[in-house]
Amino acid sequence: MKKIILADIRFFASLVVMHVVFFAIALHYHKIYNGDSAEYIYMATNIKNHGWFYAGNPVMPVQAEYLTLRPPLYSLFLAAVYCFTVNNWVVLVLQNLISIANICCLRDTIRKFGYSRKYDWILMAFVLLYPSQFVNANIIAPDILLQTFVLLYFRFFVLLMKSAHWKNGVWMSLSLIAAMMVKPVAYPLAFIHCLLMLGIWRYFRTQSLKPFFIALTPIVAVILYGSWNYERTGKLHFSSTQSFNAIFFYYTYLSGTEGREAAEPFLQKERAHLDSIKNFSERYSYANSRGAELVKSHFFPYIKYHLIHSASMLVTPGKGELDMFIGRLTLSKLYSIHQPESFITVIRSGNKEKLRKYLHDNPTLPLMMIVLFFNILKLVGFILFLLSKRKPMYLRLFIICIVGYFCLVAGPIANSRYFIPVSLIVAGTAAIAFQDLLLRQKVRGNATFA
Repeated sequence: MKKIILADIRFFASLVVMHVVFFAIALHYHKIYNGDSAEYIYMATNIKNHGWFYAGNPVMPVQAEYLTLRPPLYSLFLAAVYCFTVNNWVVLVLQNLISIANICCLRDTIRKFGYSRKYDWILMAFVLLYPSQFVNANIIAPDILLQTFVLLYFRFFVLLMKSAHWKNGVWMSLSLIAAMMVKPVAYPLAFIHCLLMLGIWRYFRTQSLKPFFIALTPIVAVILYGSWNYERTGKLHFSSTQSFNAIFFYYTYLSGTEGREAAEPFLQKERAHLDSIKNFSERYSYANSRGAELVKSHFFPYIKYHLIHSASMLVTPGKGELDMFIGRLTLSKLYSIHQPESFITVIRSGNKEKLRKYLHDNPTLPLMMIVLFFNILKLVGFILFLLSKRKPMYLRLFIICIVGYFCLVAGPIANSRYFIPVSLIVAGTAAIAFQDLLLRQKVRGNATFA
């Protein structure tokens, strides 16, 4: 018992120390906002001051897009803090506490299907050497809160399959609804959830109708929220970000394949055309159909590009994110047409002076190489877990589904921030895989000396 308590204390203390370090970095550099932060803050203050769910500047002319641009839950979280103090550092303290709770929740959840505290050093290596977890805890953005509800969804699935108590299914539905209300990326999961619940209903062969209602609840929430948006904008939809993303995905593909010099005029032209359409419903429909049309016209090259970038999210170390956090990179530089040469390009050139200059201009590179190494190890462990017949098939399929979903929807814009919702699940399953490898080696070693 004493060893268990000491293991828990060590685990918790290491998390606290790492979060304190990154909070201190945030205090030093003050880079706690990203390109989306202002919209969440505007919405929070508009809710607090006027009860108005609007993500735009209230002194500017009202734009329909900002009525549904951001689902309300993260802004409600901010507004709750702002009721006591309009201080974003307090928000970041709370987000750091939530991040610590998320990691502890992950650890407790994976213990339910084989993880042992003795191998905390593996889990801690995968968690502590992934800076994006701590960077995002110190940014005014909803990603850590989304991670919370995705982890709860995962946890209640594990509990449901182990206990067959449908109250856990209810909590799964509520966790998913909360995730949808944090970021719109989660709302298509409502339809996957429906199929999942119906499959579990059949698996348990229960006579109760509870699973049927549990399956439909998130879809009902999507319909109700979409209907509320229809009343406010005249268009039945979940979020206005969806329509523009349809074009932006193609812009990212064009930028990656033909360069920003070719992509920027395309994006400016599309934006100008969208601005010329005065009716929001027509503007939304045009953007959706235009995005689909562009992808269809370059279907196979685009799909290849999309899938490669989706897969890359599993190992990307988040260098750009960290550089922005410490002030070495800005959004204007990030989206500049004139991009500096990449590390791979510099290496291929064989020019030692170029390499020396790149290392001087990119002091975070050595750390990122270490992070990349551990991300590759983590991916190997994740794949080993998914291939392990020792783990229940339903568990492996569920994890493939939820991790694969977040990778696929990010596609060409995939980066470490979009991986945050499932990053801890990947770290936890990878830790179990390496734990099992070490245990098997230990058993073989004992058998050799027996």
